[in-house]
Amino acid sequence: MAKQVGSERIASVSRKTNETEIRVELGLDGTGQYQIATGIPFFDHMLESFTRHGLFDLVLDAKGDVQVDLHHTVEDVGIALGQAFREALGPAQGISRYGSFVLPMAESKVEIAVDISNRPYLVYRVELSNDRIGDFDATLAEDFFYAFSQSAGLDLHVDKRYGRSPHHVVEAVFKGVARALREAVAIDPRETGLPTVKGVL
Repeated sequence: MAKQVGSERIASVSRKTNETEIRVELGLDGTGQYQIATGIPFFDHMLESFTRHGLFDLVLDAKGDVQVDLHHTVEDVGIALGQAFREALGPAQGISRYGSFVLPMAESKVEIAVDISNRPYLVYRVELSNDRIGDFDATLAEDFFYAFSQSAGLDLHVDKRYGRSPHHVVEAVFKGVARALREAVAIDPRETGLPTVKGVL
């Protein structure tokens, strides 16, 4: 359910399947506050970084069959968070719409570009030297961003320019996407309507 509180754009979403149960409360005009528990420590860390660098406010609680596989939880969090993002945008009046960011992290660098177009597409060009980050399968990051971009209506492009450490690369991706979205959702005071000639996003 989306609602406007003053100038804040906020939404709450609950999603329950036979594999996961997820509750999300998202504010796009926040200060980077978070309360996140997915049962997957590295994923929690990435979502915390995402929230802090996007200056979103996020409460996210996910319970899933992590004893079977982490994929269900990671993907379903992406779906629920994307739904909350789209709902929080509301009519999207006055948004900048486009955002991009180049983010360095130690030896790694990633480039992000995003269009809040309501025509979802993901280009994810991230090759890793090792798929494991502790107990986390780093390839699940792509599954998360696919689910998130589809549910949020984003045309999202993620390009690793270089980097050796899978941890640094994946963390740079989460931070870079957050920074690009922070730019894209920002209200442009000169934009009086929707940033499109179509009349609708």
